Amino acid sequence: MTLFGVICYNHCGHCYIRRSDPLFLSRSPRQEGFHLTVITPEKIFFDGETTQIIVRTTEGDIGILANHTSLVASLPSGPLKVMMEDGSYRLAAVSAGLIKVGGNKVSIFADAVEWADEIDIEWANRSREDAERRIAAKESQLDFDIAELKLQRALNRIHVHDMMR
Repeated sequence: MTLFGVICYNHCGHCYIRRSDPLFLSRSPRQEGFHLTVITPEKIFFDGETTQIIVRTTEGDIGILANHTSLVASLPSGPLKVMMEDGSYRLAAVSAGLIKVGGNKVSIFADAVEWADEIDIEWANRSREDAERRIAAKESQLDFDIAELKLQRALNRIHVHDMMR
């Protein structure tokens, strides 16, 4: 699954984005913005204006633009692209959570979020190896379940870091 060719099935008319669309490639001066807040248990990760985000939900990748229809969806571990004020995109790794869209505001509540350029790739690889060892050992169902979640998070961090290249 990629972050291109995104379609939202909420029929709001704002969400289909193709790689070739000018809207996807650069910020249009006519494009409306909305407020995005990304919150983890430890901190407010992002709190500001944007004109577009692309995020992975359990139903697939969706693009959110201003005036999107109301929506609540679950987020698995996956990438988040945020259009910054200068028209560039910033990529982040989201580790499971929820997204709430309504009233031209978007809130993402996640277990953890990291900007791709701040991911410690060596740590992520060590976490992946540790989780794989714990899964192989399968000392208990609880240990197995926790190790699976840690593996998903580590693989997501590695994938998002690699997407920057």
